[in-house]
Amino acid sequence: MSNPVTRRWDRETALVAGLAACISVTSFIFYFRHDAVLLYGDAVAHINIARRVFDSLTPGLLQLGTVWLPLPHLLMIPFLFSDWAWRTGAGASVPSMIAYVLGTIGIFRLVRKALSFRTQSDAAARIAAWLAAIVFAANPNLIYLQTTAMTEPLYLALFIWAVVYFFEFAQQAALGDRELAASASSSLMKCGLCLAGASFTRYDGWFLTLVILAVTLAVILKTKRPGSKDLRNFTLLVVFGPATWLAYNAIIYRNPLEFANGPYSARAIEQKTSRPGYPPHPGTHNLPVAGSYFLKSVELNVVAGKWQRMWIVLLLMGTAMSLIFNHRLWPLLLLWVALPFYMFSMAYGGVPIFVPEWWPFSFYNVRYGLEMLPALAVFAALAMHFMAGLVRNNKGKSVLRIAVLIFVAGSYWSVWRVQPVCYREAWINSRSRIVLESDLAARLKTIPANSIVLMYLGDHVGAIQQAGIPVRRVINEGNHRTWRHPSDPQGLWEQALSNPPQHVDFVVATEGDPVSTNGQTKRLIQIAQIHVPGQATTTIYRTNSHSE
Repeated sequence: MSNPVTRRWDRETALVAGLAACISVTSFIFYFRHDAVLLYGDAVAHINIARRVFDSLTPGLLQLGTVWLPLPHLLMIPFLFSDWAWRTGAGASVPSMIAYVLGTIGIFRLVRKALSFRTQSDAAARIAAWLAAIVFAANPNLIYLQTTAMTEPLYLALFIWAVVYFFEFAQQAALGDRELAASASSSLMKCGLCLAGASFTRYDGWFLTLVILAVTLAVILKTKRPGSKDLRNFTLLVVFGPATWLAYNAIIYRNPLEFANGPYSARAIEQKTSRPGYPPHPGTHNLPVAGSYFLKSVELNVVAGKWQRMWIVLLLMGTAMSLIFNHRLWPLLLLWVALPFYMFSMAYGGVPIFVPEWWPFSFYNVRYGLEMLPALAVFAALAMHFMAGLVRNNKGKSVLRIAVLIFVAGSYWSVWRVQPVCYREAWINSRSRIVLESDLAARLKTIPANSIVLMYLGDHVGAIQQAGIPVRRVINEGNHRTWRHPSDPQGLWEQALSNPPQHVDFVVATEGDPVSTNGQTKRLIQIAQIHVPGQATTTIYRTNSHSE
């Protein structure tokens, strides 16, 4: 029979989950009604990658492609069978919303466990756990992002729970209690499952896996627990994701690093868009600059205005106090793992972050700063907890806690006043794209039903989605045998490119894409042309196989 403390914690966890679910649903309704769910071009791309797995002339798992990892798309598929859920993007928001709730519960549990492991839980630990959950769940940028099909909410949930289970494993193993040996093994395996999921969600998970694997080995060598069998199983579990993805790329694309150096990789895109004589992005081959840009994006995700540095100070203070006052909390340092990952990614991996306050004074990947939100939430709560512990009277403790809550509320209010930076990033970068795709969708709705269209979907697949044209009516770059290199002459995509009238009724060509550059459009009948400032010209052609 569970003790009263456990039952109380269970009730509190349910309350945390309920409140997070209410925030999630309410915010989704708000942003959905304001047409903000599909602002991110990447969100639109994620949705249609998932849809193409079953809605395509060549359906199957190969439609998952190579650059983005597969788990987010696989989780979206059950919610995209409905045409309405696909067209509106609502179906793809469900996994993100669930992940947001689970991430909030994980933050609450992590702080609660950290401050009450094997001890009678007290009010101070409960207050700290609630503060951490509030900092995480009330963040305006996360609230917006979890209404979209972006991968960050899912990764954050898996990251948080990996740290939760690793923390429990490390504490159980350190006690050297035989009765806890089974619990330690169980916690380690659960951590491994979360790492496997994270490794199939974002490449951040690969770095996280490497770090936790190394730290796990150190814990085992020090404590002699668990046994070699558990270590072997954990290792096999966590390397499964990266090994599988490398093997997939090697078999299908003849290049195990296709996702990193292929034509659709971040590095290749940067090389195409960078200006000669200028650095591709701030922080290229410069770790300190890369770190400063990433930390700036972290600040922008929690506050607008003059209080930005205060959050970094609070983060550092909470980290230092945790190590000084309770060395048992050292596993929480894993929450910092995003900083070195993005520093190296920006400096040497072709991953840019642009922030509006610094050169080049624009928005790009600012959302990456949210990867530090778990650390901010946990260490802000721990800073409050340990500072309150230094105050002797209850009134002083209450004043300190209220002051921290006011600071958090003021920070988030400043964000709401100017709109969350992730929302602004999505809105600013999508304006011309949405205009073009809406115009193109309106024109595509007028073509006869059951017409077959030739179109490159790498740029403006949102037009097909808005028009409600099933992807199986569109011959696109995914309709060929990807293992045939350098091209597949027998592939449907290549055949349609070489002779459009034989395969399709209409052709959509955007200046610079493979359809426009193959030269076959000169033999077709132009029926519409769309010009939008900031976007390449898009032309719709009718083939000779179709008569008006």
